[in-house]
Amino acid sequence: MNAHASQSYSSLIRFFVPLGLQAASQTLTYPLVGMITSRGEGGPVNLAGLAQSNSVMFLISTLGAGLITTGMVYARDKRNYDQFLKVNYTIMAVVLFLQALFSVPPLAHLLFGTIMGLPASIEHPARLTFLASLPLQMAFFLRTPYQVVLYNHHATVKASLPTFLRIGLTLLLAPLFCAAHWVGPIWAVVCLTLPVLLEAAISRRFALPYLYKMENPVDKIELIPAKKLYYFNFPLSLGGLFLSLSGMIMGAVIARAADPERMLPVYYLAAGLVGPISLGLSRLQAVSIAFAPDSKEGRQTFRFAVIVGLAGAFLPLFFILPGLSDLYYVKLQNLSPADLPLIRQTALCLYFLPVLVALRSRIEGIAAASKNPVAILTGQAVFLGCLSTVAFVALSVSTPGNLIGPICLILSNGAAIGVVYLAIRWNFQDKLPLTRNTNLTQTLE
Repeated sequence: MNAHASQSYSSLIRFFVPLGLQAASQTLTYPLVGMITSRGEGGPVNLAGLAQSNSVMFLISTLGAGLITTGMVYARDKRNYDQFLKVNYTIMAVVLFLQALFSVPPLAHLLFGTIMGLPASIEHPARLTFLASLPLQMAFFLRTPYQVVLYNHHATVKASLPTFLRIGLTLLLAPLFCAAHWVGPIWAVVCLTLPVLLEAAISRRFALPYLYKMENPVDKIELIPAKKLYYFNFPLSLGGLFLSLSGMIMGAVIARAADPERMLPVYYLAAGLVGPISLGLSRLQAVSIAFAPDSKEGRQTFRFAVIVGLAGAFLPLFFILPGLSDLYYVKLQNLSPADLPLIRQTALCLYFLPVLVALRSRIEGIAAASKNPVAILTGQAVFLGCLSTVAFVALSVSTPGNLIGPICLILSNGAAIGVVYLAIRWNFQDKLPLTRNTNLTQTLE
């Protein structure tokens, strides 16, 4: 590897690693509080209920799924940051209203019991945690503007540190809650919420110096209309909605496969370790936005995505090794030892998922940097369509519930990558102003 390539990878690593660790570690709080949930009345089915509740919560929050990307593209001066702030808080209010509305008992039963088809033992904790998660939902939106500021100033270490502190606090609180017998799904949500509120407060503290220094040249910088921010955010959020719907569809399909009260916890426990890795790798989208696609770093992002994807794919496999699997799945997560073979089977089938997520995030970042969110939306629509079709076929041929998820996710991510790639190649002359045409092939490939 030549010196220029080494410098390019070094820049990518310095920017990505804090973000990847931030995203991956923040989802580790859910397995951490799993011990609180599973020790309540009902046992491991509480974990399945909390997971389904979270999937619906994140589904509603996808109205703001494109806010980070929107802020990175448009909120680069003080005037437009203030405009972005208004958009963020407006979307937050809408999301909180919808979550409160669907927490009303008749609508909650319609959602979790009728539409999602959850057994009563899983529906009950899902309904409880959905209502209790309103403050958690708000805390995530309060954090967003400050994260945008830190990302735009390449202060990814400062952006990540509050999340690491959040993880540390959750790690401290989880065993304390168990020791105090504050267990069950509600206490699990409390243990999730308090550290996120702290994370939002610290993010604000770190972002303030950059906010004070942001230029506000009224005469030179165009004030971007709020509707333009909404229009840019909408395709990204709709794509995020498709991705969140995929989680609900997956849960609903597995719930209708054989032995759902056994297969749902097995799938969520195995995916609970792959999920953080995949979310960390999704930050490659920010890498593609931060570094112009025709820069030397931008042209290295394909290989970089493959390398970090393969590295991430190995990590969940450690937890299926003898000894570690008993410690984590049986002792900490209260799983029956008889289900360990199913866990190992599911984890192995999920092996290639992180690589595909890395490549999809990287190609979506190139589309976002070019202000072409429709390409991302198209790919994510194909993702949802492919997942739904494969899930239906898998269910109809009696595929075991723990394998339906891995099969659907791998095929759907592959389809999404191909569609976004083709959309960019077909439209690059008009849709990629940040990329020199002569370097487009190098950038994508």
